[in-house]
Amino acid sequence: MSKAEEIKKTGATFTPKPLADFLSSRIIALLTPNQSISILDPACGDGELLLSISTKLAKAGHLFSLSGYDFNKSYLSSAQIRLQEVDSQHTTLTNGDFLEAISLPNQQFSFGFDGGSHVKINELFDIVIANPPYVRTQVMGSGNAQKLAQKFNLKGRVDLYYAFLIAMTNSLKDNGILGVITSNRYLSTKSGESVRKFLTENYNIIELIDLGDTKLFDAAVLPALLIGRRKTTRQLPSPARFVKLYEELNGYQGDCKPVATVYDILNTQEKGYFSVNEKRYKKTTGTLTFDSPNGWDLLSESETEWTSRIDAAASYRVGNLVKVKVGIKTTADRVFIREDWDQLAEAKPENELLKSLISQETIQAWGATENQHLKVLYPHYSLNGTKRTVPIEKYPKAAAYFRSHEEQLRSRKYLIDAGREWFEIWVPHHPSVWALPKLVFPDISASPRFYFDTNGNIVNGNCYWIAAKTAEEAQLLLLIQGVANSKLMTKYHDLAFNNKLYSGRRRYLSQYVERYPLPDPNSPVAAKIVALVNQLNACDNPTQLASLAYELEEAVAESFGVDPIHHLEQAGQFENQHQVA
Repeated sequence: MSKAEEIKKTGATFTPKPLADFLSSRIIALLTPNQSISILDPACGDGELLLSISTKLAKAGHLFSLSGYDFNKSYLSSAQIRLQEVDSQHTTLTNGDFLEAISLPNQQFSFGFDGGSHVKINELFDIVIANPPYVRTQVMGSGNAQKLAQKFNLKGRVDLYYAFLIAMTNSLKDNGILGVITSNRYLSTKSGESVRKFLTENYNIIELIDLGDTKLFDAAVLPALLIGRRKTTRQLPSPARFVKLYEELNGYQGDCKPVATVYDILNTQEKGYFSVNEKRYKKTTGTLTFDSPNGWDLLSESETEWTSRIDAAASYRVGNLVKVKVGIKTTADRVFIREDWDQLAEAKPENELLKSLISQETIQAWGATENQHLKVLYPHYSLNGTKRTVPIEKYPKAAAYFRSHEEQLRSRKYLIDAGREWFEIWVPHHPSVWALPKLVFPDISASPRFYFDTNGNIVNGNCYWIAAKTAEEAQLLLLIQGVANSKLMTKYHDLAFNNKLYSGRRRYLSQYVERYPLPDPNSPVAAKIVALVNQLNACDNPTQLASLAYELEEAVAESFGVDPIHHLEQAGQFENQHQVA
């Protein structure tokens, strides 16, 4: 198994030493002098976090004991060797699965230490420091995911670190400190809602640091650090400090303070723009807000004021007016979706079943899609308003093509178990909807690409779409297109949903787009936006496109009663460079 495959399967992403040292220093700053400390890392790997915190504790004169847990013997052996020189009162490393060792819900759980003796660890530790494995439901497998969800009372799509957060909490004493590195996904997604609720109820959160696309790990992980004290009572959340640090790829041309490393940015009290070699980063700080409908708000005072003005001016949210859907899911894309159908010659399926497909790689904000060659073999049709599967014997070429891939198609047992034909698309949607005008946008994109389709194209599963059943709804989609493609809404998206990926890419999930604010569709400014969008959709002149996009920005800003983004950027309203947090 390659290193990349092992990381994906096990979630093993070893903590870089500088990040371990940074987290350890943050935790130790919260301790009282000469305090005797018990420390747990429930997924210790090669021991980097335990080594870092123990070295700093020894230097500060604390007495301490260390406990580590990992199911990988090789990792644990490395940790054992590295921790041999640590001057601890006691060091215990155990080979086993931390989560399997826990008994819930009575919370009287134990580990099997030293091959047999059981030591209760409920509320035993003063500090839990951890970088638990990141493994999504899809990678864990449905069986393991269901067991995990049942044991830890988790709902929806879960990550393995959700369960670790619950288990680690149970191992902490009252007022014990948790310092944990996780994926930042839970900060704003629906699936992370239960995690946010759990952390809010069980911790006085001291600091939250979203490290976004800083690339501090070798693996493709967008990390967040959370430091908190376990609550003794269910009191209301106390104010918490947040830091956001992201690579700046949005064209900022102002001054940047040069520093040697990303950690220099994190350790300074200043905020604003910084440069590390050739890379530029933006650091934002503020007070974490716990009661936002979008999740936890990580917004500065000026950002909060700006988003609040837009929210107050909005007449609707997209989700109040339309339904956002994901595109088709074939679960066998290499069979159903191709650009080279014509190269199959006599083996090419009948043209009647080959439909043009919009996919994330072919879409742009205005005008036509760039690639009209991508087609999907679509064995479905509508009869008297009912979705049907084609009688495959009437299409001998398609039948022969499907039979050449029969083993792969029949391996989709879930489709067969559902009483479906083995050659069907798993999620085809209703065939009649594709002829309707629709707004289509990619799931992942560096910039907004909301495309208005009137050509009856099918939408791939890497995109979302909204269909218009009436002329009035078609006008509404044009309004949404104009707002969604604006710089203003891109700024709102970044602030409200905090979901940037690597290289400045964003997730345009339905749960985010459905929360986009909209002006009154019947207002004069909405009519102005729609008129501009119609011109943009019909324009193929780059100079004219830029001019119309500028006018659109002005109109969208007017509809929400704020200044256009290009004016704000010139004024530096969101910059606040190098001010003390």
